[in-house]
Amino acid sequence: MIGELADRLDRAALTATAIPRLAAAAGLDPSGAYDVQRALVERRLARGERLTGVKMGLTSRAKMAQVGVDEVIWGHLTDGMRIGDGGRLDLTRLIHARAEPEVAFLLSGSGVEAVAPALEVIDSRFEGFDFSLPDVIADNTSAAGYVVGPWRPVPDGLDNLGVLLEVNGRVVQTGSTAAILGDARRAFDAAVRLAGGRGVELRDGWIVLAGAATAAVPLHPGDHVRAVVEKLGTASFKAAS
Repeated sequence: MIGELADRLDRAALTATAIPRLAAAAGLDPSGAYDVQRALVERRLARGERLTGVKMGLTSRAKMAQVGVDEVIWGHLTDGMRIGDGGRLDLTRLIHARAEPEVAFLLSGSGVEAVAPALEVIDSRFEGFDFSLPDVIADNTSAAGYVVGPWRPVPDGLDNLGVLLEVNGRVVQTGSTAAILGDARRAFDAAVRLAGGRGVELRDGWIVLAGAATAAVPLHPGDHVRAVVEKLGTASFKAAS
């Protein structure tokens, strides 16, 4: 069953075709959903992609309450998801893409070497962007792409930095890194703990996306998207069709 569910999600992503929810019918709980996620990611690796880090989800207390959980979730990042800073995102490969501003950590040894402003592109493979907790875990937490801006030394505080999300030069979301578990560094600690609990040891050179600092916004062809994080700088990309 795990392989079959991973195949369905993989085909949905490869063909940019939304599918119905699958967790309830399969009796999938969060633990089983992580098994599906791993099998899904293994299909990407078999096609030649390589792991580049992990990403956190549900790091906002409001999102936790909305889904009815009290724990963050996590997923895998690969080089096939990477978008260069200022680069282009092909929307034809996605179903209903959205972008959100984040903070990225660069790993060295068992700690953080540097930090950067970042953007994540999310794209649930489920119809109507509607899913349960096991569904979104199985779907690799809706991971679709990411942009990382310039790396900088870690500042003294990451608990309340102002964050802007701009689309075509207009501010569409404002927030703070406080929305990321109160302090983005807590998301990093959670990534180490949760990934380690599934046998995934974070490696030198990997990145950790800490989670969204604002709500995500839908993307349209031609959109120029930029995240601005106080003290850290900017990260951007252009959506193309």
